[in-house]
Amino acid sequence: MNHHSGAMSRRRLLAATGAIGIGAVAATGAAAAEVGTAGAGFEAVTVGPGDPRYPDLVVGLDRRWVGRPGSVRVVSSPRQALDVVREAVRTGRRLTVRGGGHCYEDFVFNAEVDVVLDLSEMTSVTFDPVHRAFSVEAGATLLDVYELLYKTWGVTIPAGQCYSVGVGGHVAGGGWGLLCRRDGLVVDHLHAVEVVVVDAEGRARLVVATRDPDDPHHDLWWAHTGGGGGTFGVVTRYLFRSPDARSDDPARLLPKPPAELLLSAIAWPWDGMTEAVFTRLVRNWTGWHTANAAPGGRYAGLCGFLLLNQRATGEVGLFTVLDGTGADAERLLDRFIADVTRGVDLPHGALTRPSGEHGPLTRYARPKRWSWLTATRHLGTMHPRMVDPTLRGEHKSAYHRAGFTDAQLAALYRNLDGRDGFANPFAQVMLTSSGGRVNAVGRTDTANVHRDSAFKLHIQTGWSEPSDDDANVAWARRFYAELYAGTGRVPVPDERTDGCVLNYPDADLSEAAHNTSGVPWHALYWGENYPRLQRVKAAYDPTDFFRHRQSVRLP
Repeated sequence: MNHHSGAMSRRRLLAATGAIGIGAVAATGAAAAEVGTAGAGFEAVTVGPGDPRYPDLVVGLDRRWVGRPGSVRVVSSPRQALDVVREAVRTGRRLTVRGGGHCYEDFVFNAEVDVVLDLSEMTSVTFDPVHRAFSVEAGATLLDVYELLYKTWGVTIPAGQCYSVGVGGHVAGGGWGLLCRRDGLVVDHLHAVEVVVVDAEGRARLVVATRDPDDPHHDLWWAHTGGGGGTFGVVTRYLFRSPDARSDDPARLLPKPPAELLLSAIAWPWDGMTEAVFTRLVRNWTGWHTANAAPGGRYAGLCGFLLLNQRATGEVGLFTVLDGTGADAERLLDRFIADVTRGVDLPHGALTRPSGEHGPLTRYARPKRWSWLTATRHLGTMHPRMVDPTLRGEHKSAYHRAGFTDAQLAALYRNLDGRDGFANPFAQVMLTSSGGRVNAVGRTDTANVHRDSAFKLHIQTGWSEPSDDDANVAWARRFYAELYAGTGRVPVPDERTDGCVLNYPDADLSEAAHNTSGVPWHALYWGENYPRLQRVKAAYDPTDFFRHRQSVRLP
């Protein structure tokens, strides 16, 4: 990773000055060329079939999705990315973009793609004094960003947990993280975005769009606050600054993380997990989050995970992370755990089994403190499945404004207790905290419309053998359909649910066989924000050059 924390480089200066004044302006012609040429780490690399590097560059984390592009173009600068896009437009080749490689669907790697633009080596994290913002290139991964921002300036962004997620797609998709209840979503701190776009005549150019409402490209900035990747252009970098930051001191322009985090992990054995015990536990956890979904309060620094693991795992877990800097942190954590376990008539112990992205957490049966950076490293890297070269997965999601109905609670238990013959220790429903500062932002202020939810639901299953694909996909589909049977097999926006998580994409939402609600897939992701996203699409990608199965459609 390139850590240029000193004087601003020529490339950074040119990139920044392409967007100063009243608002951002397009960096075009000679300016755009200089932006991309200076500071490039290496010349763009072309990797094609037959090259020994090719197999590693046409697959992401999920081995279900393997591409067959004519070439993969690995770039190190915005200019190189711009040149690759120009060439693809000129030759009529279908292009997709890879950053961290964590996409759950085949949006990057599929049979229709001719060119994969690989940004994974664009990893620079710097301070841009012209914008008074932190510049993060789109190929940077989360843990590297956290390390540099914290070690150099003592600040952070409230982004995701997994160390290897790339910022390119994560931020554009809305960006949830462990600090979201305290600091909001990562897009709530997005000041600007630099994007390669293609106009109606097929001319590719580099544009910088900012939060400034007077910026002529303001709508393009807004579209990248939850509109998703692969729709409007190629993000080459993000610039982060909190909206209320006024200082010239970089250390005061983004949130400071807690000095310490308090971690707790407990579990209940599936042996003895009756439906009554299970129901009480889920009701307690979801009820607490519904009651504490508003911004502020003493629990703003809490992020919780209820790990409803399939019976083959052996345990159901409760993992909780709390800002440990307050004098009453232990007491608050004890009260939360007491609220969640009240009436749960089954003794709990240590969480000894892997659960989703979390490895065994045996040491946290009694709460333990770590410095924020140590905890962030630990939580982001603990599970060996995240580097498993055989990993395959299926995912379903929902935002919940309130807890589950009796029928839904029964469906949760029925699909996890093994009565259907399905057994997979890497299958689960993970409930995670939302609300708090996330809900302090209006539904249309950013493209991420989900601003009044209490928690998220994530059905996920992981496996290794292609021969197990059908069984695992069928389990997830059946589970999801039964859980939301009352609303057409999907979590429609209503008093209880609010659609789906864009960063957990699910192509089934577009299929009539799996979505019988009458609510289109785009309404589940973007709600009332979709028409504005379509207008941005028409303005910045009028030929639909950037597209995938669930990209924003032209109006």
